[in-house]
Amino acid sequence: MSGNRGLLESTLAEAASENRAALIAYLPGGFPTVDGGIEAVKAAVAGGADVIEVGLPHSDPVLDGPVIQTADDIALRGGLKIADIMRTVRETHEATGAPILVMTYWNPVDRYGVERFTAELAEAGGAGCILPDLPVQESALWREHADKHGLATVFVVAPSSKDARLATITAAGSGFVYAASLMGVTGTRESVGQQAQDLVRRTRATTDLPVCVGIGVSTAEHAQQVAGFADGVIVGSAFVKRMLDAPDEAAGLAAVRALAAELALGVRKR
Repeated sequence: MSGNRGLLESTLAEAASENRAALIAYLPGGFPTVDGGIEAVKAAVAGGADVIEVGLPHSDPVLDGPVIQTADDIALRGGLKIADIMRTVRETHEATGAPILVMTYWNPVDRYGVERFTAELAEAGGAGCILPDLPVQESALWREHADKHGLATVFVVAPSSKDARLATITAAGSGFVYAASLMGVTGTRESVGQQAQDLVRRTRATTDLPVCVGIGVSTAEHAQQVAGFADGVIVGSAFVKRMLDAPDEAAGLAAVRALAAELALGVRKR
């Protein structure tokens, strides 16, 4: 069965045709529970998210700040398995029709088996993977199986990436390019760094892929700012924080939907 890379591409293209950036929401699988995580994804799409990243919680999340680490810890202590991530992808895609990616570090995929992981993700209706710690020069095996199963391979670029390195990364990727707005871990911040706009400009010089910006985007004002120069706006920690701060799961889901609606308005004011 082929994955939904084409759906991801058409969703991003449709947003561009509406002269706006796409809203991409990150939510950890298994948080606060597997069922609760599935409902959180549905709430984000209902609020206006175009694309979803389902995080595969990991014990050593080098890109993630304390908010997402807290959610990951809750999910892992709850006994989360990769099978639960595949179930999350399947049920959320079936319920919403949105493209669903998995964001994961390489170690769980390597231990699970690349062929098994890509085949199951495609069968679940997944659109691809974001792999923040997989070096491009070591990604051939992954990309071979991802291409075979119709999955996008999204790599992360950073403000420190030299132009030649950007060209190497973007030539190997598909779906879109994840541009980290600053050097550091995920988390809500007061502003989005000026480095992000320069990184998008330099990345676009190397590729026709959409360039989407994440890390530090947490408000409608941030979303509007980033939408002025990027093809997509990625928000994660702000959603997770709303759920962590909520008194119960129902309130958390309502908060996720409300934030998605605020951000969806933001990306339309570019």
